[in-house]
Amino acid sequence: MIIDFKKYSSVRIGDEFEVQILDQISDFEGFLIGGANNLLMSPKPKNIGILGKKFDFIEILDQKLDFLHLRIGCRTNSRKIYNFAKQNNLCGFEYLSKIPGTLGGLLKMNAGLKGECISQNLIKIATSKGEILRENINFDYRFCPLKMPFFWAEFKLEFGFDHVKDKTLKNARNNQPSGASFGSIFKNPQGDFAGRLIEAVGLKGFSKGDAMLSDKHANFLINKKHASYEDAIFLIELARKKVFEEFGIMLENEVIII
Repeated sequence: MIIDFKKYSSVRIGDEFEVQILDQISDFEGFLIGGANNLLMSPKPKNIGILGKKFDFIEILDQKLDFLHLRIGCRTNSRKIYNFAKQNNLCGFEYLSKIPGTLGGLLKMNAGLKGECISQNLIKIATSKGEILRENINFDYRFCPLKMPFFWAEFKLEFGFDHVKDKTLKNARNNQPSGASFGSIFKNPQGDFAGRLIEAVGLKGFSKGDAMLSDKHANFLINKKHASYEDAIFLIELARKKVFEEFGIMLENEVIII
């Protein structure tokens, strides 16, 4: 299928590309785009794919008095998972109301917010190389070491949706800017914040073409209208260079560039 990434990706940067649909569990030598929420598409990406609609599901495998055992397809989006958890009084997915993306992408970057992360209630993942248990996956902050495609995952969630936590986590992202963006550019370095460092070197609100380091949160790149890949890359590398020169800290990408 053909996808126009100026319309499909959250940052609205990219051209039209052929994307392979994976309708069954299989090997794929390329990159699965998911919801394209944290992606920057280059002018010539290689071997891109997307999971078929059969991997958009939430299934209850087992129910006990105090927990549910769920299987969730990796094309399922975060809002659908959040709503299911809230409607079924399950705790552990409250933070997903503010994190866009599909489950596959959330697992690939171990997405989370304020100490919460997608791997915390995980049981196992179905990959192109077989099912892998959580205890055999060395997740870290915004990191998953597995490089193969993911198709579904199983979770154990206890009952008791936390409405206080839900409100707190929603408020935690109220400082984030609106507009076309791929979310955070860089991971927060240990003991500091990428946004603070970028602001400290004078780049908050700095623009190149129609790309801008947000004047609300400097670790967000905003596409004001017709930003190009080159505009975005220029700002990403400028921020990395300036922060390293000033603080000796090499910022690590959270955005994925393909």
